[in-house]
Amino acid sequence: MSKVDRLLSDILDAMPEKPSEDAEQADKKRYSEQLSARLAIAFAQHLRDSGLEDARPAPPGIVGVSGAERRMSGGIGAKKVDVTWATAESGLILAISVKTINWRDKKTNNYQKNLVNRRGDMLMEAVTLHRRFPYAVLCGMLFLDIGAASDGTEKRESTFLNANHRLQLFTGRDDPADRDEQFERLYIGLFDADNKTLPFAFYAVGDSQNAVPADAIFRDLLELTAKRNPDLYSIEDGKLRPQR
Repeated sequence: MSKVDRLLSDILDAMPEKPSEDAEQADKKRYSEQLSARLAIAFAQHLRDSGLEDARPAPPGIVGVSGAERRMSGGIGAKKVDVTWATAESGLILAISVKTINWRDKKTNNYQKNLVNRRGDMLMEAVTLHRRFPYAVLCGMLFLDIGAASDGTEKRESTFLNANHRLQLFTGRDDPADRDEQFERLYIGLFDADNKTLPFAFYAVGDSQNAVPADAIFRDLLELTAKRNPDLYSIEDGKLRPQR
């Protein structure tokens, strides 16, 4: 198990039991917020371990008094961003947006209900940040309950496959001059709350067949960050280092 996988597995150990499908909406909302917050903390921790010392969020005292998530000034207003690495010299360099869908809709018995809204939220973040920081590397991660991979019918594909199709247009921004609403990378994470050992499986949007190891995702993000900032950073021993 990679270090990232261990961090993610530890999240479930610290999480309360997942509310049932029939639980009160307030309980579901609280669980979703806790999950998103702990995912963000785990991702930022791994970034700090990879050389991005000021990545947020963090526990108090690690990268400042509070270590809370940053509110970044963007091209069309300020926006709180789940995971960020920014410097005084360059501004925002790397950001990760985290979204989750954890329960079926009772009427349709699938996970599609909030998919379009989650996509809209993510694309607004991309536009806001890229307009002000066109060289920033943005990664979007949409987490779906494992049931989203098997909620399809004869007339409708699963939410997992539908999410791949609906997001495919908005990934692969390899040039800072490309569209603002695109992410450099977009992933779908299938999440199994009952699997305490390896609860998350990641898929690059557009490829629903081949899971991507979590450590490979972050290695790719670091390499792309160094590529975007060749005069400032390079990759040494798997970590982002200042250029000598």
